[in-house]
Amino acid sequence: MAGDLVTREYTSISYVSGPLIFIRNVKNVSYNEIVRITLPNGEERSGQVLEISKDVAVVQVFEGTSGIDNFRTKVRFTGEPLLMKLSPEMTGRIFNGIGHPRDGGPGVIEEVSLDVNGMPINPVARDKPSDFIQTGISAIDGLNTLVRGQKLPIFSGAGLPANKLAAQIGRQARVLGEGEEFAVVFAAMGITFKEASFFMKAFEKTGALGRAVIFMNLTDDPIIERLATPRCALTVAEYLAYTQGLHVLVILTDMINYCEALREISTAREEVPGRRGYPGYMYTDLSSIYERAGKIKGRKGSITQIPILTMPDDDITHPVPDLTGYITEGQIVLSRDLFRRGGNPPIDILPCLSRLMNSGIGEGKTREDHRNVADQLYASYAYGRDLRRLVAIVGEEALTELDRMYLTLADAFEKRFISQGDEDRSIEETLETGWDLLTILPEEELKRIPIDYIRKYHPAYREVG
Repeated sequence: MAGDLVTREYTSISYVSGPLIFIRNVKNVSYNEIVRITLPNGEERSGQVLEISKDVAVVQVFEGTSGIDNFRTKVRFTGEPLLMKLSPEMTGRIFNGIGHPRDGGPGVIEEVSLDVNGMPINPVARDKPSDFIQTGISAIDGLNTLVRGQKLPIFSGAGLPANKLAAQIGRQARVLGEGEEFAVVFAAMGITFKEASFFMKAFEKTGALGRAVIFMNLTDDPIIERLATPRCALTVAEYLAYTQGLHVLVILTDMINYCEALREISTAREEVPGRRGYPGYMYTDLSSIYERAGKIKGRKGSITQIPILTMPDDDITHPVPDLTGYITEGQIVLSRDLFRRGGNPPIDILPCLSRLMNSGIGEGKTREDHRNVADQLYASYAYGRDLRRLVAIVGEEALTELDRMYLTLADAFEKRFISQGDEDRSIEETLETGWDLLTILPEEELKRIPIDYIRKYHPAYREVG
């Protein structure tokens, strides 16, 4: 039958394709509108309008399309977008991908409901990120500093411990300063039950769950739900940051699973594919997620994002990491070679970058010598890595005594600075570890550090003093 304009209820499903249903003869329907679907057996499901073409509406069904037929299933258009119920009591709770409780607790008693698509931040209202966030991980804090309001992705490979690193950041991250309230919003997309169990134990073991809001979309959950998960998580983050005044760290894992879901839906809609079959609008779609990080002038809170993605075949030129790198402000890259040699975490600092690092370090934020120590460590380690390749060709006997020192520093840097395991280091401990490593080199080789800082912080001078 045709739709009743009063109830806006239809039974005119033309066909079903994967997670999508196509409804004909619809009128007055809006993009992103939420629908309620009633199956012949009385079961109710929810969906969202994905596309409108002439008098046909394409609806994505969050709970899957099994059991939906073309004749007796009823579809009612609500006239509302997907809303997220929000409350300060959400911290410490676990939800599924669309915000329904997964921890067995009661539903959220809402203080307010907001559209999960959010509202773009006016560029004029954006405040420049400039405050240091301590993750407790030396390779990040010391050389690729995370700044409040930044979006800094982690590029991983299959089998590398990106999830372990994400959990460590989630439980250790904090802003320095008295009275700074901090929260973590953790969104996992397309993960296995084993991975979900790992995250739960990691948060519960350290007590970090009490300040976290967790969204879990498992591999056997509907793929459509995966597209809503990061948006629901970011809606909660915006509420906690801009209404409750908290500094929020959002961890999104794994963005490759999100993009695979995007590709599958695009295929079901019979869209013209772009690079490697991904939809041509993937850049725009990803930017609508990543650009929801930042600070707003006049507001106390902030949102910092750490998206995590697994690069297929360790290919950093793959469309997903490639586009992510364009939108975000740097990257942390995990190394398979370092992982095989026992690196924990296996962060390869040479291709890593934090474009906002200079804004969040220095006197009054970390320490006055931070930039110079980071530059010296990076340059010395890079030279030591080059010498390793030379040794493989000509042998270590061909090296000078100074070259052997750089080679020793490169090995010690990986073992002591990068491979810290589960240790939670303060920024002072990170910088002191860096200075201890630089004692391997003669003082005249520390060309990137002013002499005043050498005399103040170099262990040789401290011992004399």
